[in-house]
Amino acid sequence: MTTKNETATKPMTRNRLLATAGVGWLFDALDVGILSFVVAALAVDWNLTPTQMGWIGSVNSIGMAVGAVLCGILADKYGRKNVFMWTLLIFSLASGLSAFTTTLTAFLILRFIIGAGLGGELPVASTLVSESVEPHERGRIVVLLESFWAAGWILAAVISYFIIPEYGWRVALVLTAIPALYAVYLRVKLPDSKKYEAISKEARTSVMQNIKTVWTKKYARATTMLWVLWFMVVFSYYGMFLWLPSVMVMKGFSLIQSFEYVLIMTLAQLPGYFTAAWLIEKMGRKWVLAVYLTGTALSALAFGFATDATMLVMFGMLLSFFNLGAWGAMYAYTPENYPTMIRGTGVGLAAGVGRVGGVIGPLVVGSLTAAGYGLGPIFTIFAIAIALAVIAVLVLGKETKQLEID
Repeated sequence: MTTKNETATKPMTRNRLLATAGVGWLFDALDVGILSFVVAALAVDWNLTPTQMGWIGSVNSIGMAVGAVLCGILADKYGRKNVFMWTLLIFSLASGLSAFTTTLTAFLILRFIIGAGLGGELPVASTLVSESVEPHERGRIVVLLESFWAAGWILAAVISYFIIPEYGWRVALVLTAIPALYAVYLRVKLPDSKKYEAISKEARTSVMQNIKTVWTKKYARATTMLWVLWFMVVFSYYGMFLWLPSVMVMKGFSLIQSFEYVLIMTLAQLPGYFTAAWLIEKMGRKWVLAVYLTGTALSALAFGFATDATMLVMFGMLLSFFNLGAWGAMYAYTPENYPTMIRGTGVGLAAGVGRVGGVIGPLVVGSLTAAGYGLGPIFTIFAIAIALAVIAVLVLGKETKQLEID
């Protein structure tokens, strides 16, 4: 029987978990967000070509792909908490070191390491939180965890707007690395997943067996759906958002103006998350994903063909609103498709496949821009990719709202 004191401590434990995981998530987003502004500044300082600019984002995503797969697998073997702590430490230290690089090669190597830490943390964090809250609020809490991403992007935009033009991109990178170390300290007393700890060491299966299980008949349909969903969403997100400040410069705005407009667009991410968090326990995961992804595709088309500042900002805000709301739903939905024994592996593999899309997206923009294509056709490609994700969810996905995940 649950006592009154035990009941009272549940929200505190849940809120502490959300806050602790969320702070790390915030600094992850701060690093990725500030990269889009740093790339625009590096293009000026180092005379980078569009292709070189695209490789910065792509190398980061290659690291994220490796980190997502490796850390997801390790989380099923060594526990969610241990892997969770190491990922943030790796990426924060590498981020600080990248501020002192003087060559593109050194910067790219460190971006790979940063990406590995970042890519590993996100699927492990969502898995840990999913396993630690009650079914009736699981989706909402994971979407709220993802909302810390918006706070990190907003902070990145603020730092970039006030720091980079005045003090340079190196100072901005140092500022993003130092606070992240504090998040490591916060996690020391973080409890591991009780669902994971309930599985005895003898009962845990091998790494290869977990990978094979993800593709058995029971889970193959869900795995196919999630891999398509993750690839298309990450492909379009990194293709569009890492290039936003540079896109604004291409549209004829100054570097400072582009930072200002992207900051305004980024503010729309928060209501995107909060509305998705509210709707996901009422309407279900599939409905929220389908609606928010459709809104993303339409906004991408409108943004790509926008011709003046007002239209760019308006459609950019809609793009931020719908796309980040869909990200929150995707992180809530993915862990619910697998049992505890293989959950880290399933989520990590899906996220890893998605990061392959993140490698290709920025390169597509860089290559097509260098070849003389306009932003309209480029953003049309991203809209089509999102439409394919919607089809995969509606045709292959199952509804997991408030279901027990074992």
